[in-house]
Amino acid sequence: MKKTPSSLTPRWQAFSADLRARFQALAPREQTAVRLGALALAVLLVWLIAVQPAWRTLRQTPAQLDQVEQALQEMQSLAAEARELRATPPVPAAQAAEALQAASTHLGAGARLSINGDRAQLTITEIDSTALQAWLGEVRNAARARPVEAKLQRGPRGYTGTLVLALGTAP
Repeated sequence: MKKTPSSLTPRWQAFSADLRARFQALAPREQTAVRLGALALAVLLVWLIAVQPAWRTLRQTPAQLDQVEQALQEMQSLAAEARELRATPPVPAAQAAEALQAASTHLGAGARLSINGDRAQLTITEIDSTALQAWLGEVRNAARARPVEAKLQRGPRGYTGTLVLALGTAP
């Protein structure tokens, strides 16, 4: 049997009347205690539902704004660096090849460079991250080469894999 709101109303009215009768039967001091308890419960519910989440948000906002500001500054500096790199003139192919060869010799025996037209492929075996990072920076600055493909695997002794670089040609 499905309960409809109209069938619930008499039950609610009976419950409410019973509750009022019990409340009226209490001593005035007990009625005051019940009222204060209900008020305290209402204040607690308002605090938990409305005030505390807003308060927490206001407390956390400055830290979140600082994080967003730092991320924005980092993005802006990266964008400025990208603009500078785009504005730098390309290096002639012969000079770029020489710069790549010179940078690759710093990696040692674990690196093998092959240049084919406007592409260069570096095959590395167990090169640590700091040496690889320094090599990428040197290649970017001296040869104006940019990585277009990287297939690297990190192992216990460093990185192993291949890097394909695009070389810019001078007009």
